[in-house]
Amino acid sequence: MVGLLLDYPGDATLSLLPELRSRAAVLPAPAGPALVLFLDDTARRPTGDLAAHYVETFDLRRRNCLHLTYFAHGDTRARGMALLRLKHAYRAAGAEMGDHELPDHLSVVLEFAAAIDQSAGRRLLLEYRPVLELLRRSLADDGSRYALLFEALAATLPELSPADLRRVAQLAKAGPPSEEVGLEPFAVDPALDALSGAPGLEGVGGRR
Repeated sequence: MVGLLLDYPGDATLSLLPELRSRAAVLPAPAGPALVLFLDDTARRPTGDLAAHYVETFDLRRRNCLHLTYFAHGDTRARGMALLRLKHAYRAAGAEMGDHELPDHLSVVLEFAAAIDQSAGRRLLLEYRPVLELLRRSLADDGSRYALLFEALAATLPELSPADLRRVAQLAKAGPPSEEVGLEPFAVDPALDALSGAPGLEGVGGRR
């Protein structure tokens, strides 16, 4: 559910709000109540306001970037290799992606964990646990309604370890690495060609 709600608020997602609200209402605290608050707030807002708020929150503020590898690697060659590793993890589980989104978008990772391979997906979420906490803190500092979704997600994961907390502090202090070569070479490299035709991940994490 969190992955769906972190995607751009298009008509298809908004049409599911009543069903999602019913499901969230029976989930245990703190995840369930956080999701209910988010869904109720979403239902009250005009569609145009929802779209504008999403763009302002995630597209115009790099510190809220939903591409998980960005925080550790920036737009560098190392990030390209991290994306390739994610693609291989999806393929190993029998899932493939279309070319609409990079494989590190949080909505894609969450959909993979929910619908394709729960065990492998959880390992990925735990690997990027410091990034998820960094995003939660950034959104909370902004007073963003989207912080509720990260609170719900955090409730499904183990507590942050001391090593995780150190990594959060490192990421917050250093920020993403400076661009070295960019990702353009990987966009045309056959090794990073987007996968196609996969059930379960197609259409997830797509943009406008």
